[in-house]
Amino acid sequence: MWGLVMVGSPVFRLATAVAFCLLTAACASTPDDYFSDNLGGGHGHHARNNTVQAETPPTPLQCVVYARARTGINIHGDAAVWWEKAAGKYARGSQPLLGSILVLTGYAGPHRSHLAVVTSMISDREIRIDHANWFDDGTILKNDPVIDVSPDNDWSEVRVFNPRTDAMGGRTYLVQGFIGPGRGDPRVADNDE
Repeated sequence: MWGLVMVGSPVFRLATAVAFCLLTAACASTPDDYFSDNLGGGHGHHARNNTVQAETPPTPLQCVVYARARTGINIHGDAAVWWEKAAGKYARGSQPLLGSILVLTGYAGPHRSHLAVVTSMISDREIRIDHANWFDDGTILKNDPVIDVSPDNDWSEVRVFNPRTDAMGGRTYLVQGFIGPGRGDPRVADNDE
C-alpha cells in the first residue's frame, strides 16, 4: 500500500522532478523542429542532413588566417578590425553572398570578433560556413549551418550549429556584416560610407 508522502521528503522531491520532466518533455524541440518551424518550413535543408566536417590541421589556425587564405581578401589584424579595414577596399553589406566573409561581433567577449566564409546559400534565412578556431582549438569546421534569427530577417543576429552537441547553438551572435566576395562587387552596397 502507498503511504503518505510528506512534502519536502526525498520521495516527494523525486516525484516532483519526474512529473516536471514529463510535463516539459512535450515542449522540447529538436534542431530539425527549429529549422522547419521557424524558417518557413518545408525547405528540406535541416542541419542533421548536412554533416559538419571537422579537420584538425597540423598547426592550429586562427579564423583570420583561414578567412584570408580561403577568400584572398588581404586584410591583416584581429578579426575585430576587419570590418573597418575593408571600407573602401572591399565590398561590404548586410546580406550573405557566396564567398563573402561573415563578421560576427562580440564573439567571446565585447571586443572580440569571429570570421567565417560563406560557402552555401540554403535559403533566405540559412547559410553554410567554413571557419577555423570556433572552439578556440584551431580546428577547421566545414559546412557549418548558420541561421538568421533576427526579427526583421536582416542577418543582424544569427545562431551557429554546434557539431559537438549536434544542435543549433543556444547563443545569438550579432553580425557586423559581410565582406566581399570581391573588390567593389556591384551586388553589395557598402552601407557604412
